[in-house]
Amino acid sequence: MKFAMTALVAASVAMGSAMLAPHAMAADPVRIGVLGDQSSNFADSGGPGSVLATQMAVEDFGGSVLGRPIEVLVADHQNKVDTGIGIAREWYETKGVSVISDFASSAIALGVQDIARKLDKIAIYTTASSSDLIGKACSPNGQQWGAENWSNSAPLMTALASEPGSTFFFITVDYTFGHQLEDVSRKAIEASGGKVLGRVTFPLNTLDMSSYLLAAKASGAKVIVLALSGADLVTAMKQASEFGIMAKQKIAAPILFLTEINTVGLKTLGGLQFLQSWYWDQDDASRSWAKRYFERMKKMPNESHATLYAGMTHYLDAVKAAGTLETQAVLKKMRETPVNGLVSKGGRIMENGRVSFDRFLVQIKTPEESKFPWDFLKIVSRIPAEKAFRTPAEAGCTLQ
Repeated sequence: MKFAMTALVAASVAMGSAMLAPHAMAADPVRIGVLGDQSSNFADSGGPGSVLATQMAVEDFGGSVLGRPIEVLVADHQNKVDTGIGIAREWYETKGVSVISDFASSAIALGVQDIARKLDKIAIYTTASSSDLIGKACSPNGQQWGAENWSNSAPLMTALASEPGSTFFFITVDYTFGHQLEDVSRKAIEASGGKVLGRVTFPLNTLDMSSYLLAAKASGAKVIVLALSGADLVTAMKQASEFGIMAKQKIAAPILFLTEINTVGLKTLGGLQFLQSWYWDQDDASRSWAKRYFERMKKMPNESHATLYAGMTHYLDAVKAAGTLETQAVLKKMRETPVNGLVSKGGRIMENGRVSFDRFLVQIKTPEESKFPWDFLKIVSRIPAEKAFRTPAEAGCTLQ
């Protein structure tokens, strides 16, 4: 099934390239890969939407670069680390793939980070949120365009912990991503004078969160922090509402996507604040791109889809400017060129691969505030890039 999907997507993009630039078809294609969760826990945050965002970037670029057609390969790693790393290695080594994006799983992303560096290829992370990708595991070949655990949680926890007498309880998914998200959040809470009363952990893809939520409720903590994402977050939010937890305790969800808000509903989530890099209704350019995406996907894009489109566009622009696919020449162009596009005006790629741009504190609208479908968020304030992201040294990157 994986390979059938890959062939289908590659063929469809190549056909579009043939119509746009028939002379280019004689040349070997430029291949880019989308490696993610196409069918499970993280399919809404990345998944088919990441594939479409990549296709749109290729189409908008013209379907070819350096006189060669562009093909998009797609694979579902099924959240299995060995499977994901194996696919990435095969793409880089034998399929001629120059760049891979999406990832979803932080464990897979961290494995691919090492492979990309050894093979001198490029990785663009848009849904893998481990801060280690730009910290202790940073690489000149890896770039984090999507938000990561520190930028999503630390500013939010600092604000929540600044309230007098603030107390917290964690419900944490039991793997690398969840543990790091909790660790980053804890440090911000404690540095701001808050107190953590306890924690529970649960396995990925848990269908019944009742025992974990009841433990959080019994703790009496003022804030319950959900160190989880994807389908697990949807389950936790729905069941928290059923148990009446949000009537007396706040819920903090550092990793939250538009598609999850659509699934859970404004009645449950209205008033919740979190951080975003992009919102489809933030300006005319975003609305225009989102409308084209919606026409094909039948739902609005979230920030990870927008950052993938932006990252892939920036990559293709760099290939064209460098006049070559040679990795270090392309990376040099990517780093020295300001990031101006869908998600940023005047952003930049820092030495550790963190793409730095302004972010937004947003609040979910109540049902009464929402005026039309997908009218979910209002922007509370803009967070400047220097406060939204850490420097390479602060992140723990030791690249020279």
